Amino acid sequence: MSNLQPELEQVFRASGLRATAQRYAVLEFLASTPVHATAEEIFAAINRHDPRASRATVYNSLRSLEKAGLVREVLSDGQAARFDANLHRHHHFVCDVCGEVEDVPWFEIPAAARAVLGERQVHNYEIVFRGACARCGKGAKE
Repeated sequence: MSNLQPELEQVFRASGLRATAQRYAVLEFLASTPVHATAEEIFAAINRHDPRASRATVYNSLRSLEKAGLVREVLSDGQAARFDANLHRHHHFVCDVCGEVEDVPWFEIPAAARAVLGERQVHNYEIVFRGACARCGKGAKE
């Protein structure tokens, strides 16, 4: 039994999404893994424990979890989408060198950005910073 089980069961109940074994396995992997995994990485990890899970099941589970607000998809230009179960408000940094995706603590957008948006009604936003991560940036010329 995972030490995340009580929390995950509560999350599923609160979302109204049925906790199938496959959805549970996907969410448990994402919640217990400190990386933003691709669907293929999730599939490989889950299959090590339960070889009955198919790629289609993992993709369908991810879409259901995303629709229920339990998982976020982090898009990277030209790279496979990555998934994030950290549902606390935060932004992301994507390394253009190694592809690593890191969480960046939440901050509100400046008033100047709100002024540019005018009368548009923004329901949600996320800022994605791009560049070289601390590891890849070492030795890079500025």
